[in-house]
Amino acid sequence: MAEVLGKANLFPTCSYSQEKNLEGGACLIPKKISGFCLEKNKFSSLKLKSLASRSDFNCQRVVFLEKKNMNKRRFSQVPIKAQIQTGLISRGQKWWEKGLQSNMKEVTSAQDLVDSLLNAGDKLVVVDFFSPGCGGCKALHPKICQFAEMNPDVQFLQVNYEEHKSMCYSLNVHVLPFFRFYRGAQGRVCSFSCTNATIKKFKDALAKHTPDQCSLGPTKGLEEKELLALSANKDLPFDYTPKPVQPTPVPVHEETLVAKQVPSHSNTKLPLSVQTTSLTQRDSEEKTLVGAER
Repeated sequence: MAEVLGKANLFPTCSYSQEKNLEGGACLIPKKISGFCLEKNKFSSLKLKSLASRSDFNCQRVVFLEKKNMNKRRFSQVPIKAQIQTGLISRGQKWWEKGLQSNMKEVTSAQDLVDSLLNAGDKLVVVDFFSPGCGGCKALHPKICQFAEMNPDVQFLQVNYEEHKSMCYSLNVHVLPFFRFYRGAQGRVCSFSCTNATIKKFKDALAKHTPDQCSLGPTKGLEEKELLALSANKDLPFDYTPKPVQPTPVPVHEETLVAKQVPSHSNTKLPLSVQTTSLTQRDSEEKTLVGAER
């Protein structure tokens, strides 16, 4: 029985363990077991019998380790950050990515911010400057999402301060959370910083500038000085050509008055008016009468 067991089960098991070692795995069966030798036809039947009596598998071949288990072991040794970057582990949503509405958008560049403001038309646009490490920004985010849901006609733009520091410096944004409101031809209508404690500022500004308005001119967006500051920033891939300065038109009646003015250095004497001449003659006549009476 021991001879049959050795030929049928023992050597295939050993060859399987050798294949596992070649594949990079590990076999739980040691190369040398006390009681018998792995060489063919060289083992002790007595000790093998005692070993078989202690086994619960009745001398059947059992595979303890599969190759996929080794892959899992190697996978666990990869850093978590690398697994997230390569997509092996699904990345959870960040707090500023939760609760976003269809009218909320994250700005990707300075050009994207400028284009989003210009393409908004007469809509009210709220630019939200936030930072992932700002506790006030995190606490205020759910309420901003609620306002966006209640005002679907208002466009909300999110600017991540950590990703766009240079752009924020050019726009003079140095405190967070910070908000700027833009509307059509008026351009920027208000700007302020608020938290949960001063959320009334945001509510009042939203109620004041949300009603429908009709702009008589083109959408303004960022101010001229802000556009120049962005284009002057070498860290930003943004180009802007200043608008040519046009002379202020002078009304026609003002031009007429200016042409009739007499220079101060002129020697031209103005003629005396008729009223002034008559008064002088009257005074001389009165003096003549007074002399005659004497």
